[in-house]
Amino acid sequence: MSDSVIRREDEAPKGKLVNLSTLWSFVKPYKLQLFWASFFLLVAAITVMIVPTALGDIVDKGFSADNAGKVKDYFLVFVGIVVVMAVATAARFYFVTWLGERVVADIRKAVYERLLTLSPEFFEENRPGEIVSRLTADTTLVQTIVGSSASVWARNFLIAIVGTIWLFVMSPKLMAYIAIGIPLLLVIIIVVGRKVRNLSRTSQDKVADVGARANESLSALNIVQAFTQEKAEATRFGDHVDDAFLAAKRRIQVRAGLTFTMIFMIFSAIAFILYEGAQDVIAGTMSGGEMLDFIMRAVFVAGAFGALSEVYSELQRAAGAAGRLAELLNSDTNIKAPANCIAMPQKVAGNIHFDKITFHYPSKKDTAALQNFELNIRSGETVALVGPSGAGKSTVLQLLLRFYDPQSGCVTIDSINIRETDPTDFRKHIAFVPQDTIIFADTIAENIRYGRLNATDAEVKAAADAAAATEFILEAPEGFDTYLGERGTRLSGGQRQRLAIARAILRDAPILLLDEATSALDAESELKVQGALENLMTGRTTLVIAHRLATVKKADRIIVMDGGRIIAEGTHDTLMQQGGLYKRLADLQFTTG
Repeated sequence: MSDSVIRREDEAPKGKLVNLSTLWSFVKPYKLQLFWASFFLLVAAITVMIVPTALGDIVDKGFSADNAGKVKDYFLVFVGIVVVMAVATAARFYFVTWLGERVVADIRKAVYERLLTLSPEFFEENRPGEIVSRLTADTTLVQTIVGSSASVWARNFLIAIVGTIWLFVMSPKLMAYIAIGIPLLLVIIIVVGRKVRNLSRTSQDKVADVGARANESLSALNIVQAFTQEKAEATRFGDHVDDAFLAAKRRIQVRAGLTFTMIFMIFSAIAFILYEGAQDVIAGTMSGGEMLDFIMRAVFVAGAFGALSEVYSELQRAAGAAGRLAELLNSDTNIKAPANCIAMPQKVAGNIHFDKITFHYPSKKDTAALQNFELNIRSGETVALVGPSGAGKSTVLQLLLRFYDPQSGCVTIDSINIRETDPTDFRKHIAFVPQDTIIFADTIAENIRYGRLNATDAEVKAAADAAAATEFILEAPEGFDTYLGERGTRLSGGQRQRLAIARAILRDAPILLLDEATSALDAESELKVQGALENLMTGRTTLVIAHRLATVKKADRIIVMDGGRIIAEGTHDTLMQQGGLYKRLADLQFTTG
């Protein structure tokens, strides 16, 4: 598998149930529960096989005049066997279901923790909607295998094997007829099972497409409605749903055909054996109780083989889901700490250097976002990046945060190459205000506290004051404890941005990155926040991206970018005197008429 791209169906791992090996590492820690589940499964299977013998003894001995006094004993023995079987089955259900729930919970946590370590490059090439489907729908399928299907398969396998041997001992002649069909049944189960596995993976991929489409359109619902595309989106979603249904229908058809074949073959064999057994009873070579014992056991064995075929299909389906989850767990990222990483100093000064950087985004390998980019930022200096859209400004911040690694060149903080240190180590010294403000479905206070989770309430309120956010926060229904909807939909764009600035202020880091940090603010709020940011930037290394040039006039240096290169730098006044791109942009914004 590649370092970033999830395999699709045509790249699926080959081999019979090979993906299920992933589950063992999650089941293994719970050895005690696994032991008890296996023990009670074995007891339940054994008692199921004893029931026909007990009933045969009742028929042969309990209904005989010579044993009239022992009728009660035979029935008590039978009831005792049934009680043991019921208790063992209930205990097996408890431990197996517990295992299923626990293992799935562990898998979900492990997959999510893994996803949090992957770089933006991974999500650039893989749809978040599909990943969420794997985290939810696929783990539910895995739960069926660990919490149900596996134990059902094991129980029926035991009954099928032990019962078959027992039947051979009881009547080799009758069992010989059954033995002829068993290899054929096994071949059918294996061949059709593989087909079901492939169809199941296709079906799961289609369901993931449905989730991805729904997530995409619902997250952009305002655009959908603004452009009156409700019907078009409903049609597209309907097409994805129909594709998923057709894929599921193909899987169902194969499984239905397998079920018909198994039932027809198994019960045809039972009818034939009944006929032959009746001949033996008439001839006196077999008693009525022995006949009942044999037939009941044959029915149990036939039912076990039938259940194996159905459960095998479920196992194959769950194997596909396990494989998809394994791909997420095994997905690698280029953005990780080296084996011998260099520790950042306890106190970071904030000297930043971009040394001859050339970078292409994975999805745009033919176009360089930055070309031979060279920039040195001194500790405590405020540097603004300006230029048209696509000039590479945001890419500079992305590389400084090490969301990506450049194809050539390096980025250093205090002369330490950030590729040689742990990303979580150097990122602790950076506060970031992105252009697209992220608000979590939590309270206002906790959204601000995200900048530093151990911050006190007083520090949270001080950060809100500094970001000019206290006024609208206190007007909220429950003040700082007001719960915000998903993505902060209850707030205006300017309010969301002020919370993001408060979060960065609370971070109190020596390096501050501002990506259009005031773009969503009205003039009055921008003036308040600009004052707060000026105080915040004092003594910190600050890198500012802004299209509104009024916000960068006071920067120590303004870097003008175009086409991934630096084409000019200087103060506002110097650049205005030089003319060129900066002056044209400034004239467009500051000149009226």
